[in-house]
Amino acid sequence: MDFPLLTATAAVPAVGAILTAAVPAARRTAAKWLALFFSLVTLALAVLVAVRFEPGGDRYQLTESRPWIAEFGVRYELGVDGIGVVLIGLTALLIPFVIAAGWHDADPLETSSKRWRPTQGFFALILMVEAMVIISFEATDVFLFYIFFEAMLIPMYFLIGGFGDRAHSGSDENAAAQRSYAAVKFLLYNLVGGLIMLAAVIGLYVVAGNFSLQEITAARAAGTLDMSTNTERLLFLGFFFAFAVKAPLWPLHTWLPNAMGESTAPVAVLITAVVDKVGTFAMLRFCLGLFPDASKWATPVILVLALISIVYGALVAVGQRDIKRLVAYASISHFGFIILGIFAMTSQGQSGATLYMVNHGLSTAALMLVAGFLISRRGSRLIADYGGVQKVAPVLAGTFLIGGLATLSLPGLAPFVSEFLVLVGTFARYPVVGIIATVGIVLAALYTLVLYQRTMTGPVKEEVRTMPDLRLREVLVVAPLIALLIGLGVYPKVLTDIVNPAVEHTMSDVKQTDPKPEVAVEAKNGEEAK
Repeated sequence: MDFPLLTATAAVPAVGAILTAAVPAARRTAAKWLALFFSLVTLALAVLVAVRFEPGGDRYQLTESRPWIAEFGVRYELGVDGIGVVLIGLTALLIPFVIAAGWHDADPLETSSKRWRPTQGFFALILMVEAMVIISFEATDVFLFYIFFEAMLIPMYFLIGGFGDRAHSGSDENAAAQRSYAAVKFLLYNLVGGLIMLAAVIGLYVVAGNFSLQEITAARAAGTLDMSTNTERLLFLGFFFAFAVKAPLWPLHTWLPNAMGESTAPVAVLITAVVDKVGTFAMLRFCLGLFPDASKWATPVILVLALISIVYGALVAVGQRDIKRLVAYASISHFGFIILGIFAMTSQGQSGATLYMVNHGLSTAALMLVAGFLISRRGSRLIADYGGVQKVAPVLAGTFLIGGLATLSLPGLAPFVSEFLVLVGTFARYPVVGIIATVGIVLAALYTLVLYQRTMTGPVKEEVRTMPDLRLREVLVVAPLIALLIGLGVYPKVLTDIVNPAVEHTMSDVKQTDPKPEVAVEAKNGEEAK
């Protein structure tokens, strides 16, 4: 029997969470090192998954299948395609940086009237989120996916509400109220989406008789699945609504700025760079795979919503006074690009969307973590409280600039490749939509450069005059992310070789081929060719 590699990749952080939580309260440092150790073991397993995955092989590989709830056709089924592999890699890569960046974020504050929850709980919850996200990327049983899609809300709720940002301008009571509001709003939005999806999951079982993604898609391809047009559309809407909340897509986005603003910087990275990717991943795997005709039927409306997300998120980001809320609204704009690429129904668009998930995770992590280091020094999230930082902390300012330039998709950095592919793929089928989407690029340059100019340049404010530069631990957190942004910007082929075969399968599910160029080009032999 083969080693259950996929199960181990999800189980290791879950076991690490339990052991970390069990560490005595007096040994906080030991709990931190234990959590970091388990995150690194998980990263090693994720690398092994990528090594053993064969891009030209079967669609789903390293598969596992065992009976679970036999009476209802529920099985413990796991498998990964190229898209799942790169997102598991992203998750496993970011968690050690999240833990290292948040090394002191949950330490008790002796000067505070309210003690923080135990430090061990903070790191245990991060590992538990990692476990649930990884198994969501692996699950090929719809019911199994749904369980962990919803279960990850619980540790995230406590991370937002129990370990919020200490850089709050109000009193302890006001800060606690804001954290509680953000956590409850996050939970309610996602629970509503999950309950609607649950109804659709039950409906799918009634129609298909099982929850296996592979069996249902095979039955659809063979023409043996009896699903009426209206039924398919209703089920699609149930699934898509839940994923659009998680992603998030306008107008279901309003929980994200509150959640990111009130969270610590590492938890904010966990939200937007890791957890939210489950929503866009599920659109590719489940919406397009299970309901291809309904996906094409809903495409015009979804493209409009994606365009609104792109422009609205960027416009609101321009006017933000809070650093973390600016990054949150920028992420809403970026998720609009991802969803645009998915529903452009072209191979370039979907490859670009998958790369965008990875590259957005890296760029947002770099920018938000450096912003967190900045905020922890000054004790304020307000842009107006900074100025001239580059003169007193040049390394911090330089890394902040690179993270910002990656966010605006500067050529040479990884997000440029993914954004370019999304726009090319969209323009090939929907040229007007592609043209409008480019507005987001201009606005991204505006909010990023204005943010840098207001915080890092100009006269040195008295409050930042003694600000220390990045420490060794902080450099070790940020430097690998910047190296990856540059490396994948120069050589993205290492990811596209894994992703492209999976995208071809998705395109086959929806029975779409790339549009042929309409402009005649001159062939090498001098003849015209289309």
